[in-house]
Amino acid sequence: MHISKLFIPILKNNPSEAKIKSHQLMLRVGMIKQSSAGIYSWLPLGFKVMKKIEKIVREEQNKIGVQEILMPTIQSSEIWKESGRFEDYGEEMLRIKDRQDREMLYGPTNEELVTDIFRSSIKSYKSLPQLLYHIQWKFRDEIRPRFGIMRCREFYMKDAYSFDISDEEAFFSYNKFFLSYLKTFKRLDLIAIPMAADTGPIGGNLSHEFVILAETGESKIFADKRIFDLNTNKTVLEKKSLEVMRQEYEKYYSVTDEKFNKEEFEKKVSNENRLVTKGIEVGHIFYFGDKYSKPMGASVDLPGGKKDFVKMGSYGIGVSRLVGAIIEAKYDEKNEVMKWPISIAPYDVSIIPMINKNENNLLDKANNIYTELKKNNIDTIIDDTDENLSSKIKKMNLIGAPYQIIIGKHTDGDLLEFKETGKDSYKLKLKDIIKLITEQKEKN
Repeated sequence: MHISKLFIPILKNNPSEAKIKSHQLMLRVGMIKQSSAGIYSWLPLGFKVMKKIEKIVREEQNKIGVQEILMPTIQSSEIWKESGRFEDYGEEMLRIKDRQDREMLYGPTNEELVTDIFRSSIKSYKSLPQLLYHIQWKFRDEIRPRFGIMRCREFYMKDAYSFDISDEEAFFSYNKFFLSYLKTFKRLDLIAIPMAADTGPIGGNLSHEFVILAETGESKIFADKRIFDLNTNKTVLEKKSLEVMRQEYEKYYSVTDEKFNKEEFEKKVSNENRLVTKGIEVGHIFYFGDKYSKPMGASVDLPGGKKDFVKMGSYGIGVSRLVGAIIEAKYDEKNEVMKWPISIAPYDVSIIPMINKNENNLLDKANNIYTELKKNNIDTIIDDTDENLSSKIKKMNLIGAPYQIIIGKHTDGDLLEFKETGKDSYKLKLKDIIKLITEQKEKN
């Protein structure tokens, strides 16, 4: 795409209201626009990144056999009254009435609705397990929305739900999601640490947060550094191997501040391996047994004619929040350089031609390169404006395509000035650039 034709409203300076890196960058390069407090419109650049994250999340859910559905944003209050959460959830829930004076709500989460869907259709243990997910907008009326899309009121989220016949089977489902989350974040080029966490308003007695390290994170974390050395590549979807995998992680101390015990931390972790820092929650998984199935009557027939309530878990990933979290992890604020992981970058490469009265042919050359890259399925943005070269590079550093081709005085025949964004350039032929970028994309 030619930048002159794109809707990318770039600002010269960081907006004064933005206090953290992700909020600053997303406003500055026109990824989002605030509609009202804690509610944003997603503009083309930001929406493109978010949809690529969504694609990876969806692919990893599908790999473990989760079936996709789509539930509405508006829910009836009746099912929440059945579970007992309608009054308990608090003021974060946006309660409304329709023209028939029926109580409705804008869903902050979907445990009740998915349980209602399950109980109306599944009657026998033979149909279990059932794993369902959807990716949908949520609304939580934060008392003080802040930090842009990191703590906003309306957000885009993947939430999944498991239904099993026993605790043993339910733990197998839980472990499948545990592994899926590790692989999802790895594909996003993030190191996410699973940490024992409180269950909060979701409920239950088993929960893990997945946290990435970031100075601007709201969660204080305490961990054993050796947890970073664990590798999940060889894990397969079998009960024993998945349980061993989770036990390997749980051997190392890693908790959020709600679960922190100083005496236990100092006893289990040596001085050189202690990590005390801040992080951003990017995923959260819960096991809560029959907390919802029992009050809502979601039971199945067992062998011998008995009935029992199904065992449930829920599993969330903040898809829109991940956009901000990745910026917090990857943006070089000092040098104003964002380098998106190629798996989710808005563009694979940016072409930056120097254009002036004496160098009109450079834009033609840039357009020819653009055409060739497009033929090879390399998503490319070309700056065809008449700004000076340094301004263009600064702009493209903010947009953050992982690679740049600079067409200027150092362009020499078939050799092009090529660079990873934020690093020094070197000479490379176009065919080699295509090969390099294609190989990198295939790895992701």
